[in-house]
Amino acid sequence: MQLNRIIERYGKKPDSLIQILLEYQSTKSDNCITEEEVSRVAGSLGISKSRVYSIVTFYSLFSTVPRGKYVIQVCDDVPCYVNDSVNVIEELERILKISMGQTTPDGVFSLEKTSCIGCCDMAPAMRIGDELYGDLTDEKIFEIISLYRRKFNENRE
Repeated sequence: MQLNRIIERYGKKPDSLIQILLEYQSTKSDNCITEEEVSRVAGSLGISKSRVYSIVTFYSLFSTVPRGKYVIQVCDDVPCYVNDSVNVIEELERILKISMGQTTPDGVFSLEKTSCIGCCDMAPAMRIGDELYGDLTDEKIFEIISLYRRKFNENRE
């Protein structure tokens, strides 16, 4: 089982909780951590379920509800907002044909707002997985989404 292998690799250390959760979530097609998985992680690491659950629900990188393969998080903090993050959101919604908070019908993309992602110098910005993208324009957004669509399709073949 994937979760057990990840936990074993980190040595069942509670200090590795966030890394374990991030790595495990990234292996799942629904990009989320279930309540059952929270219990399994807590039991394996010898910590309380509430500690694991508090991490999963606090950090925007985690989710307890199914999401797309690629989660697009648009920064909506002040520097991005004043530099037109609203237009970034509108363009993403137009290209993906979904609204903020939704997942595309094919399960490839989910669209979320998030607070600061540390890219104030290149606002407006967004994050997809571990990748940060800034100084966004409609053209850049289209290119980025096209890249991820190609990547997804190549991995399916």
